[in-house]
Amino acid sequence: MHSDNRHRHDPRWPAVEAALDHLRERHRRAVRIVDADCGAGGFLIAVAEQARAKGFTAIEGRGLGRSPVLIGRARAAARRHRHAAMGLVFERRDPADALAEERAFPADILLCHRCGAPSHAFEAAATCVIGDPIDGRDGRETAA
Repeated sequence: MHSDNRHRHDPRWPAVEAALDHLRERHRRAVRIVDADCGAGGFLIAVAEQARAKGFTAIEGRGLGRSPVLIGRARAAARRHRHAAMGLVFERRDPADALAEERAFPADILLCHRCGAPSHAFEAAATCVIGDPIDGRDGRETAA
């Protein structure tokens, strides 16, 4: 099942494509993606499906949000997009607390929306942080 194309118009999409391509160029077959403000889950699901289309065979997606209604919608959407290669989990959590946990085993990609400039907490939680473009920049910050 494929996501609709509306997520490809998200200003973060080019950075997502570049990050996935970067991992595949290094012969990676697995990817961990965390969305720190997942809303109803559509963008994270679209990114996971794009990863599958690019040849990733193990895709772990973790969506975080505070709204019980939106997390419920995200979980329902994940059930509709079930695939053996994709493990999608949506949690009602404070993103700051959840990202602190991610430091022990950083994600490959951290997605954020309206998160401002990437903070140390974001950078410690993932190898590549992708936020909204700011002042003409592409919104991607890659940790060293």
